Amino acid sequence: MFKEYDVIVVGGGHAGCEAAAAAANLGSSVLLITMNMETIAQMSCNPAMGGVAKGQIVREIDAMGGYSGIIADKTTIQFRMLNKSKGPAMWSPRTQNDRKRFAEEWRLALERTPNIDFWQEMVSSLLIKNNTVIGVKTNLGVEIKGKSVVLTNGTFLNGVIHIGEKRMGGGRTGEKSATGLTEQLVELGFESGRMKTGTPPRIDGRSLNYSVMEEQWGDEERGRFSYTNVELPQEQRCCWITYTNEKVHETLKEGFEKSPMFTGRIKGLGPRYCPSIEDKINRFAERERHQIFVEPEGWNTCEIYVNGFSTSLPEDVQYKALTQIPGFENAKMFRPGYAIEYDFFPPTQLNLTLETKLISNLFFAGQINGTTGYEEAASQGFIAGINAHQKINEQHELILKRSESYIGVLIDDLVTKGTEEPYRMFTSRAEHRLLLRQDNADIRLSPIAHQLGLINDERMEIVNRKIKNADDIFSFTKKQGVDMNEVNPLLDELGSSPLTQNVKLFNLLSRPQVSINDIRKANSSFNEFLNNFDKETIEQAEIKIKYDSYFEKENEIVAKMQKMEDKTINPDFDYNLLTSLSKEAREKLLRIKPRTLGQASRISGVSPSDISVLMIHMAK
Repeated sequence: MFKEYDVIVVGGGHAGCEAAAAAANLGSSVLLITMNMETIAQMSCNPAMGGVAKGQIVREIDAMGGYSGIIADKTTIQFRMLNKSKGPAMWSPRTQNDRKRFAEEWRLALERTPNIDFWQEMVSSLLIKNNTVIGVKTNLGVEIKGKSVVLTNGTFLNGVIHIGEKRMGGGRTGEKSATGLTEQLVELGFESGRMKTGTPPRIDGRSLNYSVMEEQWGDEERGRFSYTNVELPQEQRCCWITYTNEKVHETLKEGFEKSPMFTGRIKGLGPRYCPSIEDKINRFAERERHQIFVEPEGWNTCEIYVNGFSTSLPEDVQYKALTQIPGFENAKMFRPGYAIEYDFFPPTQLNLTLETKLISNLFFAGQINGTTGYEEAASQGFIAGINAHQKINEQHELILKRSESYIGVLIDDLVTKGTEEPYRMFTSRAEHRLLLRQDNADIRLSPIAHQLGLINDERMEIVNRKIKNADDIFSFTKKQGVDMNEVNPLLDELGSSPLTQNVKLFNLLSRPQVSINDIRKANSSFNEFLNNFDKETIEQAEIKIKYDSYFEKENEIVAKMQKMEDKTINPDFDYNLLTSLSKEAREKLLRIKPRTLGQASRISGVSPSDISVLMIHMAK
């Protein structure tokens, strides 16, 4: 009935979709197995993509030929560039999306991708031979052979849904949980744990009073995730902001005695940076109110996502508290919020390729690794799909560095440090975030994707042209002088000190108060020169000009760190032979098996003195 596939992907969420697409686009025959073909790429929680650091990840996936950015752009109902008041390292694109259309577009994209087949069923176990995965077995007893397997099970592994004192099995509301895999993996020697996440109630938007809420419109000048010319929707929808109050908090507290989180029925750890509303009012008792974002679920639905009100309290408590929020007095609830508890596998059991250390050709991606968020999951799936293809074809593995991508930071953090709570990406996690901006993801990563064969020559030529054009603008500003009499009135207007002599354009543009657009108004020759370039290239050049000295220093730091990354360690090295290492360091190093001295230095519990011992040994 089934042929032997190159790559079998288990799970049709964001990680599974990107894994299937990446492997198929590299030439592998792929089977995507999901328990429900109707919920492929379902936005189980917030119908939005991107945000702080997450937007950078989506742009990185797109720069390498992944689909998430394209799908997000096609289904956008609102676009905002967050943190524009801060430096460019912090700028983060975010879209509000049409939930239904997002899933539809993903399925269409996968169906249009050659080499992908589909099967709707639950995978209950893996087929293993000589510590190598050779396929999967389904709930119906069907055995499907595969040269590699990528597990992207999301919240479905022994998933349990909690609403107040009610508890039911499920991986998502209305869908059953997946059983069998955790038990088999534990028998094989894997360590597992429990985590939880939650979602807010959904509301009938026709029952809300928007006049008492703050409007939140998208950017007038529309941005995008994808570096391709995918067509964007012409219009945007409004979102709104309202706030909780003391009455809301008191009502919620009435339900604490029935809260599965406070009574201990939930054992798994929840996301620190996206807590439930009951967790927020408990942890931040001094706050009189919390923001609530009122977000439409799509173009053709009245359903509203109540962002900021994730909860697992009893449904009657949820409803009573909601109706005390301004604008929600007459709210009608479509369905209550809930918490979901599920199995995960500590990611220190993986290599940096996302292949497991215990079983060859078996890869984990997404929430099974202890992460939270569509973007984090999609990026892992993308890398796992690539490496599954590369491994079975005996091609070079893909490991992105911390200094070249947020995806590299994410995977290195997971594999090297592990996580005891759902891991979410932030700009603060990236020590080289000034280099890892959303505007230059194509410059950083498209050459790697082009070499792999994930993007074509035409697309790579566009990237090379962008690099050359930005360099041309940079060089022009270094050579072109500015008459002080011409620009001093402008500088006075901008609150910047006047020039006392003529300078180069570069010196003028290095000032934080002065933008390229300001100088274009005052200098006709510069304006005429810039008419040859598009907006994105000009923005790229301006960032390069303003942060030139910072980039130099950052690149020097990266070069020094790279020396540590270049010192490889034999994965089979017995650290017990180095008695000068601390006991904790030996235990951690034997467990993680770092590939390089740089990775070893990032392991929690490995001190600088331990690294010195390793360096001396390696020098010998």
